[in-house]
Amino acid sequence: MIKMNSIVKCFGSKTVLSGVTFEAKENRIFGLLGPSGAGKTTIINILTGQLTQDEGTFETGAKPFETGLMLDEDGLYPRLTCLQNLNVFADIYGISHEKSHEALKNVGLTEAAKKTVLELSKGMRQRLSLARAILHSPKVLFLDEPTSGLDPATARGIHKLIKNLSEAGSAIFLTTHNMDEAVKLCYHVALLHQGVIVEQGEPAQICEKYGAIKTVPDLESVFIKLTGVELE
Repeated sequence: MIKMNSIVKCFGSKTVLSGVTFEAKENRIFGLLGPSGAGKTTIINILTGQLTQDEGTFETGAKPFETGLMLDEDGLYPRLTCLQNLNVFADIYGISHEKSHEALKNVGLTEAAKKTVLELSKGMRQRLSLARAILHSPKVLFLDEPTSGLDPATARGIHKLIKNLSEAGSAIFLTTHNMDEAVKLCYHVALLHQGVIVEQGEPAQICEKYGAIKTVPDLESVFIKLTGVELE
């Protein structure tokens, strides 16, 4: 469903992606792991048409209106209510406003429907941003560190929703520097360091390959072993 083949991207004289190749399958959660500055957001921006690669090819298997996107910069309208924010995009997608109510329910924000974005906590804003991304039942969903800075309970709720979306048929592309999150959610992961994928595969298989057993801490130790860099 999502493929990149030998993607190169430069900003001036700096190469930020160097020959990136991977494949994320339908009905699976693909995790792209790497520290800040590794090139994760650049990859999402290329896949969603916000940037043009210098070399290589890619495909997402979906038309523009069949994709959903949740970035760190949420782009919500602060003076509009939660429901009004979603209704704006429902009108753009040409779908019923009932979908807005459904999306709010899915992320646990029904009771906050009439609150403005200015009144929301960070966790609530994250959930509203996710609601907007899933509003139109996208075939492909891009999530850029969706639980960054959230408390454990809120993060668990978002994890559950992400799993449900995957089981319903969405291909999900997730970026994170949280190894625990990657192991819990992802069928396949790629480890990105300075614009290069240094390893990829199923989390358990990567751990086994490098003699790691305890998955979560040891997957991080694999990354450190390969790059000499900690994820956080």
